[in-house]
Amino acid sequence: MAVVGLSSAFAPLRGSWIAVRIRQGGQRAGISLCPSPRSRRSCAAVVRAEVSFVDADEAKRLVGEEGYTVLDIRDRAQRERAHIKSSTHVPLFIENQDNDIGTIVKRQLHNNFAGLFFGLPFTKLNPDFALTVKDKFSPESKLLVVCQEGLRSAAAADALEKEGFQNIACITSGLQTVKPGTFESVGKSELQNAGKAGLVTIQGKISVVLGTVLISAYLFITFFPDQAEKLFDLAGISL
Repeated sequence: MAVVGLSSAFAPLRGSWIAVRIRQGGQRAGISLCPSPRSRRSCAAVVRAEVSFVDADEAKRLVGEEGYTVLDIRDRAQRERAHIKSSTHVPLFIENQDNDIGTIVKRQLHNNFAGLFFGLPFTKLNPDFALTVKDKFSPESKLLVVCQEGLRSAAAADALEKEGFQNIACITSGLQTVKPGTFESVGKSELQNAGKAGLVTIQGKISVVLGTVLISAYLFITFFPDQAEKLFDLAGISL
């Protein structure tokens, strides 16, 4: 059985893929898709499931009215900050604890930049992702696959399609677009903020404090120039 054609059609919020396979007496088929009535008699078309991309309100309706189960595929750190109550966690990426020299160097570089400033863990693709999901759910299960930004959930949905799952939905642009109160959540932060960590979360506070100090210093120098000059002299600063 050889894949000889792949067509796609996308609307703004929905996408579908159709894969056509041809069996011709055990021989590899040509590049045409059933070009004649005779060859069409031996054609078998396999239609892959359609993945729905929905907004947060429609996602809530799918869970509440149509029985979709929330499959959270984010990393452990983001899930611990906030997750939808009663969701199932199967991470698409897992923390990379490999100890070969190349990985150690990459991990150190990552931790000194992305880890420090954005709080992102050093991860690798979970090789058991699809297998774990198949152990927990049947292919007929209705799954709302969620991540923080929407990219990982699209990749996870594609992987699950290939494993035969028929009813998959994703939130366009991820949980960062979900308004507080849309879903009942668990954690110390709101769902939309679960991706924020590291120094970027306190940048605004640092700016406010620094701005306050500078303004106070300016006002002190303006209204009390003599006292300010004495303080500068004591500090060895010449104006």
